[in-house]
Amino acid sequence: MKNRKYFAIAAVLAALVCLMATPALADRLAEAIAEAKPAGEPGYMQIPGAPNLNVIIGLFWAVWVGWIFSTVGAFGGIMAGVGHITIYGLGDYAKSFKKTMKLNKVVTDSIRVSNQWLVGCSAALSSFNYFKAGRLVAPLGIALAIGSVGGSWLVPILTAGKISLKAYLGYFGLFVLFLGCYLFYETTPAGQNKKKAAKKAAKAFQDSVKNHTEDNVDQGVKVVTFTPTKCVFTFFGVEFSFNPLIPVVGGFFIAALASFLGVGGGFLLVPFLTSVAGLPMYLVAGTSALAVFVGMVNSIASYMLLKQTPVEWSLIGAELVGIVIGSMIGPRTSKYIPDIWLKRLFVVLAVYVGVRYCSKGFLGYSIVPPF
Repeated sequence: MKNRKYFAIAAVLAALVCLMATPALADRLAEAIAEAKPAGEPGYMQIPGAPNLNVIIGLFWAVWVGWIFSTVGAFGGIMAGVGHITIYGLGDYAKSFKKTMKLNKVVTDSIRVSNQWLVGCSAALSSFNYFKAGRLVAPLGIALAIGSVGGSWLVPILTAGKISLKAYLGYFGLFVLFLGCYLFYETTPAGQNKKKAAKKAAKAFQDSVKNHTEDNVDQGVKVVTFTPTKCVFTFFGVEFSFNPLIPVVGGFFIAALASFLGVGGGFLLVPFLTSVAGLPMYLVAGTSALAVFVGMVNSIASYMLLKQTPVEWSLIGAELVGIVIGSMIGPRTSKYIPDIWLKRLFVVLAVYVGVRYCSKGFLGYSIVPPF
């Protein structure tokens, strides 16, 4: 019955976006096409000569996107970007136009907001699943979300139509690479010794999985006290605390940067939640997802309503079905992966993605495959 419910959600999402599957010819896109005068058969967003996208590939790639985001609380937007930029070839297509041309920037913004549609859907489902499992720190996620509202609205207003694809790729890679290296440090003995509470809670949860008692919600996240300056909660008998003002400020800057890059921000939230808040990875994915969801709703609305950024609705419809499937699987499999390996999975993806897009953006070519 539960599976049927999720597939029903996928069907509804697909139906909604298919109703909007008419060509996205917003005034901004029409002006960009008129300026560039591209030739050829209509493709992506009905642009003459643009790539024709296979929605089946989009669906299967979105399953992976939903799984990775719902498992580690990050890389959903980044993996969505890999699909849109590389697998579909929209990156090279945008670069074929001079960066001063409007069409380059329209396609770049379309990639950014398309990524966010996928992440927003996965974040909503992941938040719900982790909350039911007692693995979401709601006060922390809400504090991050409050801060994210300002950042996710501000950046699209300031940057939409002003960022070339080359600059976008370079900055995208640079930040991901830096954060991957930082989280790698946290997997070393020195980094682990600084996270004694997180390590203790992770071990308690892992033991409960082995004993098949992890579904005992009474051992999940329980808020003990909450004030404007301190929140105390427990997870599997281990006490944690944080100052709610810090994630509000952090959420603003994380959402601003995520909105600029066109991703969910999980790759910034994960280091924040593990380093600043000191959480075990088992609590990170759900808490990150809650903050990401709010940021995505605001950022998508800002791009599409205020800046008339068009998207390919038929593609997004297929991808949302894949996102629902992947986001169902992630929370159910992550509990079987040791805490440290969840971090290492984050690190591997961060280094690969960071090196690839940093080199592609600043050097003009990728030094890792696909070249």
